[in-house]
Amino acid sequence: MRNLWGRACMIGSVSAAFGSMLWSQQKTEPDQVASSCPSSDTNPSSPYELKLVQVLFRHGARTPLRSIPDVMEAQWVPALLDPPPHTHINYVVTDLHGGPQPPAPVEDNYRKSLLPGGTYPGQLTTVGMQQLYELGKRLRRRYIEESNFLNATFSPAEVYVRSTNIVRTIESAKCLIAGLFQQKQKEIVPIVTSEAESEILYPNFHGCKLLKTLAGHRWAESATLPDIAADLQSIQSALGIAAHQHVDFILIRDDMVAREIHGLPCPPALDTWRSKVEQRAVDMMCHVLEPNKREHLQLSVGPLLHTLVDNIEAKLQGTSSEPNRKLFLYSVHDTTLMPCLMALGIFDMRWPPYAADITVELHQKKQTNETFVKVSYTGQDQLIPGCSGVYCPLQEFKQVVSAYSLSSELYQSICDSTGGLTEP
Repeated sequence: MRNLWGRACMIGSVSAAFGSMLWSQQKTEPDQVASSCPSSDTNPSSPYELKLVQVLFRHGARTPLRSIPDVMEAQWVPALLDPPPHTHINYVVTDLHGGPQPPAPVEDNYRKSLLPGGTYPGQLTTVGMQQLYELGKRLRRRYIEESNFLNATFSPAEVYVRSTNIVRTIESAKCLIAGLFQQKQKEIVPIVTSEAESEILYPNFHGCKLLKTLAGHRWAESATLPDIAADLQSIQSALGIAAHQHVDFILIRDDMVAREIHGLPCPPALDTWRSKVEQRAVDMMCHVLEPNKREHLQLSVGPLLHTLVDNIEAKLQGTSSEPNRKLFLYSVHDTTLMPCLMALGIFDMRWPPYAADITVELHQKKQTNETFVKVSYTGQDQLIPGCSGVYCPLQEFKQVVSAYSLSSELYQSICDSTGGLTEP
């Protein structure tokens, strides 16, 4: 099997998430962040009381991970990365226990090369910073202005912020916090990160031997699927990409979308291929993730889904080390959101846009104390298959998630095995 790290670097849009090195992007409409309709629970007369919010959000627009070879160059100049003043906050990056920030091998790998124009691959741009600031403002409207759920000033006792240990996700978390609290803070914002080997905020090839084996096989296979291979040959010919160049639809999409959202020139031949590039990139990811099979999604996001449910249980049972915590923020990647959406049964066959978010709310009925979970994606409430309503009874939600959730101990045991899981 080919070296998966090298494959991931080449894969572009599945960028740093998939196995410490695969992540990326999507839609290019100006309004990247969908507006959120006020929900009934923001009304004081609502029968529901909001208890806990958890948000998984994708980083903002960034420089591509690799330019499409043999086509017109886009100039990725440093001015594209200038931070807007209103996104500044005082923050510190730590490990999960408050110690020094761990080494960042994925980020180190980006720094080994330069894009045309002089910037590094995979860096959050001014456009991306503004997208996360706007997402923060959207969350502010819902959880501060409409419902008074959160205090208007940041407090680490109330808000937990975790990011993958990569500059673009750390900066995205910073920008979201700036928008959510309008730069109001009495304390430094801690953004916690994990060692690369134990990262659960993306499918971790390097921390899970079995996932690396499964994914390596599926990646190699995806490029040879007849329809995908034929279309790739056609677009390489249309763009004038030499046959020996290692490209795929995910790499092409990654560069194409990054150019579009930053107003940089695209090869004219891509105009007629845009929808096909989008479709085939998603087809490749679906082939790799195998959403119709349980094992790959379990190994991709099982520990993360387990953490989300654990946070809910700790809140309800009063066992949290921070009893006043109301909001968990996780700064992640497209390749985090896609398997999560698949596991929840709500993937729409579209690549998650920059700044997309999955928000999981815990509610309690005031009269009966019954608990419910409400999930939204890019601000739109979702009906989870297996749930009896948008306000999903907690036991039903846990039943849905249990098919894919893995404790850290079980995850590691399976990752180190060769046989893997058996289908139920």
